[in-house]
This record gives sequence, structure tokens and C-alpha cells, in this order.
Amino acid sequence: MRQHRSTLLVLLLSLGTVFAAAPPSPAQSPVPALERDAHPLRTTEPQGNLDDLRPVGRMVKDARVVGLGEATHSSHEFFAMKHRVFRYLVEEKGFRSFALEGSWSTGLRLNDYVLRGKGDPRRIMREEFQSIYSWWNNADYLNLLKWMRSYNSRHPHDPVQFMGDDFGYAGPELYDQVTGYVAKAHPTLLPRFAELYGGLRPTTSVDAHVNGYLKRPLAERKEIADRTGRALDLLKRQRPGAGTAREAGETGETEEAHAWAVQHATAINQTAQGYAFDFDDPQQVAAGMRYRDAVMADNVAWWQQHTGDKVVLSAHDGHVALRTYDPKHYPKVQGSFLRDKLGARYVSISMTFDRGSFNATGADGRVRAHTVGPAKPGSNEYTLDRVRHRDYVLDLRTAPPAARAWLATARTTRSIGTEYPGPGAEFQIALARSHDIVVHLHQVGAARLLAAPSPAGK
Repeated sequence: MRQHRSTLLVLLLSLGTVFAAAPPSPAQSPVPALERDAHPLRTTEPQGNLDDLRPVGRMVKDARVVGLGEATHSSHEFFAMKHRVFRYLVEEKGFRSFALEGSWSTGLRLNDYVLRGKGDPRRIMREEFQSIYSWWNNADYLNLLKWMRSYNSRHPHDPVQFMGDDFGYAGPELYDQVTGYVAKAHPTLLPRFAELYGGLRPTTSVDAHVNGYLKRPLAERKEIADRTGRALDLLKRQRPGAGTAREAGETGETEEAHAWAVQHATAINQTAQGYAFDFDDPQQVAAGMRYRDAVMADNVAWWQQHTGDKVVLSAHDGHVALRTYDPKHYPKVQGSFLRDKLGARYVSISMTFDRGSFNATGADGRVRAHTVGPAKPGSNEYTLDRVRHRDYVLDLRTAPPAARAWLATARTTRSIGTEYPGPGAEFQIALARSHDIVVHLHQVGAARLLAAPSPAGK
């Protein structure tokens, strides 16, 4: 069971199995055609002029959600480029939310800082980005959060927001939000919610809570999921603001408060349901991975529809993709669910690289920077790096005919998760079938972690 629990944590932030490289095609090189449509990037750093990102603005058109991927989970240039693209889309295309592959409750704490300056972002990141989310506790995301706070100080009536879309941890804030709402709006139900949520509100660190939760027997985890599901159903059945007419008159927000309380209860239930799969059964593990990506898509879609914000979604390339890289372990991924929900209003951007460094857990269990050399012949990155621009962006949907067949053919592509070397470092990917746009970077370097990821975050 311990091995399967470890496998679950790896799968939560990694993507599956390794495939052999496809041999180079004897067909005419697509490089000249790719060069004609490639738009060079001035830099990956978020500061300074953003005019070179105008092609990105044209490419995303009227998208409501833009999925921005990464080929590793811990390279500076990927994180910095996400910050840079988000700045541009905020300033020029009206985007207002940044969604991260992190817990819903973590997003609420960080959004309090972004909107109201509440708390110290370093401390919040240190406390929240543990276990499978340890990799997000880095200097680049701290810089992003500080920029978002600065932006809101200058634009208090048109703020940007931060959200977490994942279920890995349901923090105490969620339980407090739900029971606090029930106490005001439906006080007679408070004892029932106290019973259903009894013993579930975290009282320890994220690491300790998640590790302890995974040690619970399957039957206990299923019983917890049954309780959180009943709590959610009970809250959904209530009429917004029933019994609180005076408060409704004072605030005019009872329907809004009910909607948020239901979403917080949904997040609690998502965590319980996500950990109620049998991790000793490979088919159940795959079903759990499908459930996770469906949850992440649902939460982003809810946020976008409820707030009205256009959203930049940050996750691994394998999550933002339009089709799964690894059908055996990840039957359907977040980007595919979002395309189903939003159609062309969801745009998927992959970020690839030719060479460089990234942080990952090695075979010895230690977290350190790993370095890979130039991409091997026959891979997607090998050809992408032959384009004369060092870094560039390319719309895969409008590529010249001479490049379309190449872009539609599956080839070896790097997709590095949180362990290296290990499963999931390469996949057979047809770029144009998996993404709408690609950002190719010649070289990347390891991100600067603010704290070493814990063993549970492997």
C-alpha cells in the first residue's frame, strides 16, 4: 500500500510512461515553413516592454480561459514566461485571474493577499505549498503574487485575482467558510454540519495532514467522502438566505454568499472523493487521475463563469493539453474537459525547450537541479530548435501547409514531472493535435526554490 500511495503522489504532479523516439521523417524539412510563422520573443523575463507578445494576443482571440503549460515543473524560464504572458493578457486583453494547479483553499488565502494585502505571501506560500505542491514555493511565483498585489493597489476597482483549482488539500478555511455561512443563514442546521464535518478540519501542517489522510484505510476514506457528499447535498437543498431576511436587506448578498458556500463545500467534497479511490488498484488510480483533471476543469469553469474573469490557467503541458499524453494513466485531462465546456474559448499553449535545467527528485530521493543536453534527433524539440529564433511563439492552427503534416505526427517530446530520471520524461505527442499554440525556448534553468520540497511532494 505504501508503494501505491507514493505512486499516487507522483502521478498527481507527473505524467506516466516513457516511449521510444520516432525516427526522423525522410520528408522535406518543415523548418522553413515554421520559420515563416514563428514570432520571436524578446525575453522570458516579465519586466519591460511586452510588445513582442502582441502575436499571442491575436492568437488567443476571444478566449475565456488560456491554458499555459510547462515541460518541467521547476524551470525559471517557464514560470517567468507565464508571469510575462499573464501581464500582457491583463494589460491588453482584459484577463483578470491566474489559476494555479494548487488547492482551492490555498487560492483563497493567496487571493486575500492579492486583493486586500492580507498576510505575508512568503509565509502563506511556505505554509500552503507543501506535499505535492512544494514546487510552487519558488521566487518566480512570489514575484508574480507581488506584481498582482501592486497592480491591485493601482487598480482597486478592477482587480486581478488568484485561484487554486486542485483538490489535494482542503484547508481549515473551507470548513470555517461553510460552517460560518450555515451559522448565519441556516443556524438550525449547524449541529448537522458539525456532525458531518466532525474530525475533518485540518489542525496540522499540509504535509502532516495529507500524509496522515493517505494512511487511513480505504473504508474510512470512503466513509469520509460519504459524509462530505451529504453535507454538500444538504447545503445545495437550502434556499439562499432562508431565515435571514434582515441580513439580506443589509447586505443584498445572500445568493452570492450561498453560491460561494456551496463551492467551498464542493471543494471539501472533491478532496474527500479524490482520496476515496483504491490506490492498490491500477484501474482505480487511473480513474482517480481522470477525476482530478475533471475537478480542476470544473473549478476553473466555475470561477470563470461566476466571476466573469478571463483566466490564465497554469499547469503542466500534460494537463492543459487538448488530449491526453498518456491514456493508460490519465484517461482524460483538464484541457480536454475545458475544450468540451468552452469550445474554442479554451486555448491551449504548450511550452517546450531544447536544453537546460530543472529541479526534480532524483533516484536517491534528494531534490536537486538536473540538466539535460540538446534534444535528440527525431524529437519535436530537435526540429523546433532549428528555427532561427532563440525563443518564439507559433500558432499551430494556422501553420503553413508545408509544416502541417509534421505538426500532426506524433514524435518524442519531453514532459518532465517531479521525478527525474523516471517515468513520464518523454511521450509521443503530435503538437497540433494536443495544443493550439507552442512557445519554444532554447534553454531553461532551474527555478529558485524558497524551501526544499518535502518527500511527500515527490
